[in-house]
Amino acid sequence: MTTVAHLLADTLEAHDVDQIFCVPGESYVGLTSVLSARNSIKTIVCRHEGGAAFSAVADGRLRPRAGVCMVSRGPGLSNAMVAIHSAFHDATPLVMLVGQVERKDFGRGALQEQNYSRLLSDITKLVIEVNEPETASEAIARAFHVAESGTQGPVAVILPEDIFDEETDAEVCLPRPRALSGPRKEDLDRLAEMLAASERPLTVVGGALLADTVYDANVASDLRKLAETWMLPINPTHRRPQLFDARHPNYGGYMGIRVPPALIGEMKKADLMVSIGERITDSVSQSYTFPAAPQPQLPLVHIWPDSNEIGRVFRPALGIASDPYEVIKALLAKGAPPDAAKRKGWVEGLHNIHLGLLAKKWEPTTDGVNFAAIVCEVDKHLADDAIITSDAGNFGSYIHRYIGFKSSQIFLSSIVGAMGSGMPMAVAGTLRHPGRQVVCFIGDGGALMMGNELATACQYGGNPIMIISDNSMYGTIGMHSYVRYPERKFMDAMRLTNPDFAAWGRAFGCEAITIRDESEVADGIKAAFAVRSKPVVVHCLTSAIQMSAWRRYAGEEMR
Repeated sequence: MTTVAHLLADTLEAHDVDQIFCVPGESYVGLTSVLSARNSIKTIVCRHEGGAAFSAVADGRLRPRAGVCMVSRGPGLSNAMVAIHSAFHDATPLVMLVGQVERKDFGRGALQEQNYSRLLSDITKLVIEVNEPETASEAIARAFHVAESGTQGPVAVILPEDIFDEETDAEVCLPRPRALSGPRKEDLDRLAEMLAASERPLTVVGGALLADTVYDANVASDLRKLAETWMLPINPTHRRPQLFDARHPNYGGYMGIRVPPALIGEMKKADLMVSIGERITDSVSQSYTFPAAPQPQLPLVHIWPDSNEIGRVFRPALGIASDPYEVIKALLAKGAPPDAAKRKGWVEGLHNIHLGLLAKKWEPTTDGVNFAAIVCEVDKHLADDAIITSDAGNFGSYIHRYIGFKSSQIFLSSIVGAMGSGMPMAVAGTLRHPGRQVVCFIGDGGALMMGNELATACQYGGNPIMIISDNSMYGTIGMHSYVRYPERKFMDAMRLTNPDFAAWGRAFGCEAITIRDESEVADGIKAAFAVRSKPVVVHCLTSAIQMSAWRRYAGEEMR
């Protein structure tokens, strides 16, 4: 016989869990006490449940298992829901262990009691309530299996406070083998025919293929071989820029949110779109206009590991419910058509537009540093295996415009655009890959949401570089207001009063640098990257007039 707490610890170890992110809570102290005594699974104590959950989400992208987070009931879970929502929309595997009131108090409205099956029904793949000791290990095994299968996502396991000390003779449930679907021969034949006939194909690659890169180091090289032999342009999708080297001649442009007119105009000349491992959200489809929903204006091949997703929004000409990497390998084995070179001009045209957009060009600004100058300087110092994280905000547009990502690098962000993710994801990067260069881009809004996870980095020896774009406003929302209602005043509703972020960083024990003028950029960024032993905060006083990498307020006027 053993206790449920020990059984849960055994099961987590069997599932190769080596670290769990949490904010300690009384409702699961029975489990944390066992984990602390064993010391086989590191418990990373964070400063906010949202930060803990975002770190676990990032960890789920950095290793071939779902990330794991523990939160207490009620307020604890409520704080973490922003990251659960992000994992659900981003199709990222996450196992969330949630404390619950004692079983004898169910239904009484006990302190912090909630019905989690109801609360989480719209942002998780599954909610599993463990009310019997015998089902505890089975629940963990099922949670990992569901989180990592098909359309990946979050699964919540609800654990009553009084169950951890219960005894049971239940066996440890071992991990279920990862079942991969493959393309049917007839579907593969049709895809090959469609590609052979196409003169102007687009090949968009996304998150499900990114998951494969965690499991198999050959994915990037095989995608490159496919692009070269079949003469295909490769278009990484929204916040998945590392899926293909930006300088490779087959890079056909970034299919992110609001693609610049020159590029999207050329893309729309395509006669076929093949989506390999991309869910195709509104961000990727340019608000459901390319491809158009529900009936695309060009033949669409949708390759995704979950048949329930294919056809849910778009009517594809061909849907293939398959692990995307299996399709890539099958096409390579099949061999390219003899006239694949006919597409060379199409691929070169897209790539040349992309290179023009990638050029390190920007205009100076009068109200602070154009953030383009910061990002371009950072790009000079990025290691080939750097981990780059980004919070949500218009400052992110500079990252995707000016950084030429490599497939050996890692980019982490909330695809759904949740603020607060940047620093917790950087913490996960420093802990999962100690010694690697980790750079976090964040706005002044996000910095004061979950930037305090910098304390977690300091506590566990992480040393990320935190680059803060401080334009004293919620810039993205200001842009939306200006574009939609140009005649109205908006600044009073967007303006922020910020601290001295350099002094804030020093209070944590970090090195800190302030950049106030473009003349200080080169030396400031160089100094930041020279620090190895502790985190660095780079406080950049940036322009609000330059609202994004692509637009600024007309006449440099803000109201």
